[in-house]
Amino acid sequence: MKFSESLKKNADFRRVYNKGSSYANKFLVMYVLNNNKEENRLGISVSKKVGNSVVRHHLTRLIRESYRLHEDRFHYGLDIVVIARIHAKNASYHEIESSLLHLAGLHHIISENHLEKKMESF
Repeated sequence: MKFSESLKKNADFRRVYNKGSSYANKFLVMYVLNNNKEENRLGISVSKKVGNSVVRHHLTRLIRESYRLHEDRFHYGLDIVVIARIHAKNASYHEIESSLLHLAGLHHIISENHLEKKMESF
């Protein structure tokens, strides 16, 4: 992730949960809050309810890779927290990627030009 860093501190996660806005779909929940910086900070949370450590780490990697590949499309100056839901355990990479982009679209934090180009390619 060349434009972003990780959100690591519990206090930062709590601030985003309490002050940010959220949207959810079948696989993910996304909280977004402005951070008044030149970069985004991404936090990923996968509960033990989702699965064992292997499953949780796999989902974390899928979410992080989905974000990394589309990072240049996201607006800057945001703290983004993505939470994996239980249904994400059996989801493919493409389902996770689509879910992440869907939530970004609901939050209006992704450039529309890229969305239109992606839709034209289908």
